[in-house]
Amino acid sequence: MASNRSSSRASGPRGRTGPGRPSRPAPGRPARPVASAPTPRRRPRLTSRATILVAVLAVLLVSYASSARAYLQQRSELDALRAEIEQRESAIADLEREMRRWQDPAYVQQEARELGYVMPGETSYVVLDEDGEPLEAGSELADPDEVGDQEEPAFWEDAWASVVLAGRPPADDGTPPLTEIDPGTDGAPE
Repeated sequence: MASNRSSSRASGPRGRTGPGRPSRPAPGRPARPVASAPTPRRRPRLTSRATILVAVLAVLLVSYASSARAYLQQRSELDALRAEIEQRESAIADLEREMRRWQDPAYVQQEARELGYVMPGETSYVVLDEDGEPLEAGSELADPDEVGDQEEPAFWEDAWASVVLAGRPPADDGTPPLTEIDPGTDGAPE
């Protein structure tokens, strides 16, 4: 058996032969021309390595997408917090400015006068409306020059108006007439 193996190796190379590989002529044999037939191209198929590579890429894509989403969400929260901090710093600055104004005696006096307070020794005057109620601080009085002169009617004009009214009493509106009281009695109606 050993001799068979050695003799077969000596006779020529054994290897792969097939389409696309040139065949070598055996020693001592003439090379025969090979007809080149068009070989059909094989379509690439999805191998197990390619499948694993696609799966790994999909897992990486999902993990990076979720990380990117979390990053963007945290950035928006950070921007909202920065805007809130800026708003609160602005409010603090306004309050500090207001506090410095209240430390000024002239400002305190002005605010006290707007609230109706007077300094010792001063007399306070309150403007009343037609009902006797004090006018509100936002109310404005009319300029006397714009109102014009309103003359009170003379007393005889009022007296003559009452005479005219007595001569033409108003029409009866369905109310019973008043009973007269006799001055000679105790005031009981007749």
